Amino acid sequence: MSLSTAQKKQFKKIAHHLKPVILLGENGVTEGVLAELERALEDHELIKIKIAGVEREHKQELVDSLCETSRAELVTMIGHTAVLFRPARKPNPKLSNLLRYSLD
Repeated sequence: MSLSTAQKKQFKKIAHHLKPVILLGENGVTEGVLAELERALEDHELIKIKIAGVEREHKQELVDSLCETSRAELVTMIGHTAVLFRPARKPNPKLSNLLRYSLD
């Protein structure tokens, strides 16, 4: 699954107002982080992840690893914040950021 430029642009607009739902620290990727990532992507589809205390080179590797593990697509990465997208199997209109904030 690859996102088009138009999709990325729309997802960036939606994600701009979102708060990070996952905070990665010095411990890196743990079982708990992966479980929370899975739950957040299934519930919200479009999420922000805040990465703290990691060097620039390692940050990109970390995000690539998270995307591969969760089968999510990286929308954008600015500073210490990454935006990930993965369509839900059965989107919940009350939780899905795409359905709640869709830009017509």
